[in-house]
Amino acid sequence: MGLAEIESRVAAATSRAGRRREDVRLIAVSKVQPLDRVESVLEAGHRLFGENRVQEAAGKWPALRERFGDIELHLIGPLQTNKARQAFGLFQAIHSLDRDKLATTCARLADETGACPELFIQVNTGEEPQKAGIAASEVDGFVERVRKLGLPLVGLMCIPPVGEDSAPHFGLLAALAARNGLSGLSMGMSGDFEAAIAAGATHIRVGSAIFGERVPT
Repeated sequence: MGLAEIESRVAAATSRAGRRREDVRLIAVSKVQPLDRVESVLEAGHRLFGENRVQEAAGKWPALRERFGDIELHLIGPLQTNKARQAFGLFQAIHSLDRDKLATTCARLADETGACPELFIQVNTGEEPQKAGIAASEVDGFVERVRKLGLPLVGLMCIPPVGEDSAPHFGLLAALAARNGLSGLSMGMSGDFEAAIAAGATHIRVGSAIFGERVPT
């Protein structure tokens, strides 16, 4: 499919939703993608990418930043507390804040370094036991605790259950964000980003539709 077609579909979806194209940020999810594919997207001018693992990002992006200049990198996968310091040095945003221990670690690192990536709370809207994220019923309290730590909380993130209609999950996330005065909505992937845009997504995470199917490692 490729970057150009996805950009065209994003523009069409924002127009249908009565929104401005610049209000939706396209995160090219480059996890487990061959370097040549990533380079092709960089050569096309795209500069916002998402990675799932700190270690993979650390092995890939410093060299690419040297070659291609300013690149914005977002962590969209789970973050272990012992990888948080390294993540602070790599990412401009973290979409997977999901527990008090991680929030406390981020606050300590922010105090030490004087900076912190933008943070999204991951919400397990489908209440799937195998999936990371906090329950929808716990969002209000967790938002309050994160704010008391002085962290730069900008929004919420979700990954709807596979095989379910994503729209109700997007609607739930949007309602939770609005109730807590959060403007950021990280939702929508290759198969459902247009529905996410219709529901108010500010960040969509598109991988295989841009790069092709992931290459197993």
